[in-house]
Amino acid sequence: MAIRDIVLYPDAPLKQKAESYDVFDGEVAALAADMFETMAEFDGCGLAGPQVGVAKRIVVLRDPAEGKEMCLINPEILEGDGEEVGEEGCLSLPAVFAEVPRKTRIRLRALDEHGEPLEFEATGMLARIIQHETDHLDGKMFIDRLDVLTHEAKMQEWLEVRRQLRPNEGVA
Repeated sequence: MAIRDIVLYPDAPLKQKAESYDVFDGEVAALAADMFETMAEFDGCGLAGPQVGVAKRIVVLRDPAEGKEMCLINPEILEGDGEEVGEEGCLSLPAVFAEVPRKTRIRLRALDEHGEPLEFEATGMLARIIQHETDHLDGKMFIDRLDVLTHEAKMQEWLEVRRQLRPNEGVA
């Protein structure tokens, strides 16, 4: 296992749609193990493939209620209802937080890291984490769900944070 670098917004492949898995070999399980270790190292509750530079449909997360870790391959949200606004942050946008609307209940279908099918319902914070991470697989960030003015304010905030993180990068 290894701790991987976190890709910072807007670097590739964060803004592109990730590709589905169709082959389940040792590489998938090894990537999942690396992602779990990386998520723990950076104190995250979820991590998607694009956030570690892998443009594939893989998500790892920790259920905050049970502490159980899960790997979701090719996740698909089948349905959802309810809506709740809650604060979100992102390892790819460190130090930026915003109130984001999400469904309070979702039903999901995915595969685990060995290709075994999963189908379950998630509510509350687990549903929020899954929605946030599956957005990454579609090239979306949580700030893309904000109104125009809040989005612009958060982008300005992010540019300042990024300048501090990478002072020699020349971000405009």
